Amino acid sequence: MGRSTPRMTATVSQKSTSKRLMPEPQAKAPESSTLTSSIPARIPEEQKSLYREVLQVLEQYEVPYAVAGAFALQKHTGICRDTKDLDVFLTSQHVPAALARLQEHGFECEIRDPVWLAKAHRGDFFVDLITGMSNAVIVVEDSWIERAHPATIVGVQTHVLAPEELLASKLFVTRRERFDGADIAHIVYGTQGKMDWNRVLELVGEHWEVLLWALVLFRYVYPAHTDYVPSFLWHDLLARFKNQLAHPDPQARFRGSLIDENMFSIDLNEWGLDNILEEYRALRQPKIVSPETRCG
Repeated sequence: MGRSTPRMTATVSQKSTSKRLMPEPQAKAPESSTLTSSIPARIPEEQKSLYREVLQVLEQYEVPYAVAGAFALQKHTGICRDTKDLDVFLTSQHVPAALARLQEHGFECEIRDPVWLAKAHRGDFFVDLITGMSNAVIVVEDSWIERAHPATIVGVQTHVLAPEELLASKLFVTRRERFDGADIAHIVYGTQGKMDWNRVLELVGEHWEVLLWALVLFRYVYPAHTDYVPSFLWHDLLARFKNQLAHPDPQARFRGSLIDENMFSIDLNEWGLDNILEEYRALRQPKIVSPETRCG
């Protein structure tokens, strides 16, 4: 957890950190929440009621958003996953309105990291308001919300991320304690590759090698379904990769911190390599601000 700053109101606080927010777990047998299954997860009524209220509040006040996380994964792959969090993706500009409305409905809200994450909670259940990846490489834009797919979640007519944006949102979840490569493989398999792959290329931009890495894993897992990734994309990415191998850039910067600054901490702290993560995060604009800051 990062260093806390003073609370801004009685119910809205702000914390800023460049560290990952998920603690490294102790070695243990897989929990049920990590096992993939099509069996619907049993969501306690209190949790469903809270999720329903959150979605209804966002719908009522017309805050642009799309649901991600377990609900979007289920929509596109059929995988059901137990979760205590509701992941809501929206742009940084719309977070203050969402926090203000949720606060009015009795939620405690805080900005956990102005680069990408705010939270609202009541009791043991949380809503994550996410505006991009923690490394600031991939940022939620209006187009993410505009392209979202209709879905019904806990009885509310809403929207979930399209498969292209859902895939992109998982590309940099590559930590030792959590790796979403299997989710990406399942998205490609679950959609049979029927996605707008040019849109995916647009989303990943200069970080296309991470996409190639994920797709090679997909091909390894599902070798009989290599064609789910169109041939033009294989040829494009592999041609780029071959060109990089043929013409290595001795001035190319170290990028390990974009994958995980903890696993690559020795590179940063002892070997003196660039911390490009800090640069990406510093340049990320706009950052999340509190409702009071926005209104002031």
